[in-house]
Amino acid sequence: MKLPNSSSDLPMHSSVVVIGGGIMGCSTLYHLAKYGVSDAILLERNKLTSGTTWHSAAQVRALRSTSNLTDLIKYSISLYSTLEQETGQQTGWINKGSLSIATNQDRMIHVRRQEALAHSFGVRASSITAGEAKERWPLMNADDVLGAVWSPDDGRVSPSDLCAALVKGAKVCGAKVFEDTGVKGIVTEGDRIIAVETEGGQIRCDAIALCSGLWSRENASMAGVDVPVWPCEHFYLLTKPVPGIVGNMPTLSDHDAHLYIRDDSGGLLVGCFEPEGKSISPQALGHDFAFQLLDEDWSHFEPMMLNAMHRLPVLEHAEVKMLLNGPESFTPDGSFLLGESAETRGLFLGCGMNSVGVATGGGGGMALAKCIVEGHMPMDLHEADPKRFATCFNSVKVLSERAPEVLGKHYEISYPGRQMATARNLRKLPLADKWVSEKASFGQVYGWERPMYFNCQSEPELTFGKPGWFDQVGQEVQQAHTGAAVFDQSSFGKIRVVGPDAERVLNRICANNMARSVGSVIYTAMLNEKGGFESNLTAFRLSEEKYMLFVGTASVKRDLAWLKRHIETGDRVALEDVTEHWAVLGLMGPDTEEIAQSVGAGSMNQLGYFRHDVFEVQGVRIRAARMSYVGERGWEITCPVAESGKLYDILYAQGARPAGMYAQSSMRIEKRFLSYGHDLDSDISPFQAGLDFAMDMDTEFVGKQALLQIRAALNSDNVTSIPDRVMVSILLEDVNAPALGNEPVYFNGKVVGRTTSAAFGYRVKRPVALAYLDNNIASDLQGLKVEVDIARSMFRGMIVTNAVFDPEGRRVR
Repeated sequence: MKLPNSSSDLPMHSSVVVIGGGIMGCSTLYHLAKYGVSDAILLERNKLTSGTTWHSAAQVRALRSTSNLTDLIKYSISLYSTLEQETGQQTGWINKGSLSIATNQDRMIHVRRQEALAHSFGVRASSITAGEAKERWPLMNADDVLGAVWSPDDGRVSPSDLCAALVKGAKVCGAKVFEDTGVKGIVTEGDRIIAVETEGGQIRCDAIALCSGLWSRENASMAGVDVPVWPCEHFYLLTKPVPGIVGNMPTLSDHDAHLYIRDDSGGLLVGCFEPEGKSISPQALGHDFAFQLLDEDWSHFEPMMLNAMHRLPVLEHAEVKMLLNGPESFTPDGSFLLGESAETRGLFLGCGMNSVGVATGGGGGMALAKCIVEGHMPMDLHEADPKRFATCFNSVKVLSERAPEVLGKHYEISYPGRQMATARNLRKLPLADKWVSEKASFGQVYGWERPMYFNCQSEPELTFGKPGWFDQVGQEVQQAHTGAAVFDQSSFGKIRVVGPDAERVLNRICANNMARSVGSVIYTAMLNEKGGFESNLTAFRLSEEKYMLFVGTASVKRDLAWLKRHIETGDRVALEDVTEHWAVLGLMGPDTEEIAQSVGAGSMNQLGYFRHDVFEVQGVRIRAARMSYVGERGWEITCPVAESGKLYDILYAQGARPAGMYAQSSMRIEKRFLSYGHDLDSDISPFQAGLDFAMDMDTEFVGKQALLQIRAALNSDNVTSIPDRVMVSILLEDVNAPALGNEPVYFNGKVVGRTTSAAFGYRVKRPVALAYLDNNIASDLQGLKVEVDIARSMFRGMIVTNAVFDPEGRRVR
């Protein structure tokens, strides 16, 4: 047996240093070595798998909320099932499938929506009866089970054996592992990684992969990077052998009871994600925490034990081996961190795994290694982008409040409109007090509390059917459609770009022509080298050397990082996040021109589309832009935060009334205005999205070469070269179709696409979905009849190749 490398053998330089010897660190090292980084090294402060990985229950379930996240775990399954053959080291891979049961109607809808997604993502899954579920798990009490979904390709693995196999494979390619080697510091120069300080000396490096689990927040802070992860206690019960357990069995998921169950050495492993988790400070764990466990807490586990005995009566007489309690780290939204940090170039994060580290580790390590080697992810993974969190989420108070709730929601039904209860009111809009007085129901995005709808007397019960806010949102849409409504858009990110080279730099980064006249409003995109969207944004040209970029609420850190990455040495330009300096109110509806006249700003009515200018409204200096995100005539009005209350009162006195985010979403879907993270991502090109009007091929910009190749293929005679998928609208026939987005679309019995956004269209009086569909299903998609799979019920709809509603009131019938 080959001994691990000694810290005295530490190199003076390594291209990439991996920090952390758990599943993510070992997988990242393995893939770096496979991709040719033969001098990559891994530093582990204790021994491999210490901390969290060694005690993981190590379930591997393929289906996730998106196709790309699912593909990560499908990759993990493929890797884990073949790694032993490659390395000769056992991984303990057991493929016995998984069984998800439902004991109430809403859970049944939830699992059937998951089953529908599985078919779309290429994952085998099928609905089975309660009786069929009991056949697969004979020890289960199925009296209250309504049905289940069976996923045959899922399995589990031995985490310690898996890490050993990954390290063995990495070492064959030249990588090295140094155990008992702690990191004391991270050295940066000009916001870029240059070295790691260890107990054995300094190692200069080009990049760091930070995969240090529970200690990632502390380690990242040494590089000036926010990593909002926090540990919670995680429990599972182990029993001695019990009658009826023969060989290996599927993993049994009883999420209504907060449980996962499987066999273990002839006995049972019963784990839980209890409704109220217990956080624990990393400082309380201590730096020497490695293979220790936390104290058993039977009083905390007792409610879960009662649930388990109901589901498995055999537990009543089973002999307990131990109640394992080990720490696992969680993020504020329940998704892991994967990718380069915003603050420091060369620091790549693979941490905050939210108890899916082993399942995700194979694919996550592959993706992180490719991001380091190639400069970008192999597929869009914006849900895991470390840049998605505002700084306010990185405080001890916020994390210690939020992490237990995240654990508790791990198995909760994903109702539309679900919100977190803890760590709220971190960022308030300038008009927050007014929205409270209007009885707003708030939703949190990037820390901001945004009004979702108004006149909320009490929070309604969440449902997959018609929501309690349905009629109120309809009234707000009607206000914008027939009168005048105010939409608070102040949370949109605002980036000030100033300098003699501002135009030239933005023309290089943005796909549209940024050399427009002062007063122009420019809708554009920032694309990657593959021609996919990194951002879609609106730019105001304020002067010859000054622009204001308006970006998505949750995109400002990501977009700033992208802009900085593409500013070259010598470029005379400065960037500043001025989001909190300015309020933005969207004044929309047919009465808006009369309102402008009434408040002494009638000249606003002469403003052309995609133009902006400065006006005065009863003493308030504003900048109005003639544009709309909801398909009604109006302006987006910017003013200093301090003046926003006065401006709103002026508009309110003229009959304008507030409308919330649900109304805005419904209206933008009717108008087929696309939203980043829903309808756009880094895998989607402007041709697929139908947004090629937002680029100017006469300029030179990032992604142009890829678009030229796509356009050449479009103009060729090769019918297979047309875009593989295109954005369409779908007008559903059933007025009660509960479309939410992320549903498979069928044509002639085959999956041909998936919805991206959906809402009830109050102006067209039907549910409307946006979807990407295969472009080869018909020569003309307009009017084609398709079916949308909503929780395994098929709803008919008609394809509309543009918007189902336009500002002139015309609609598709």
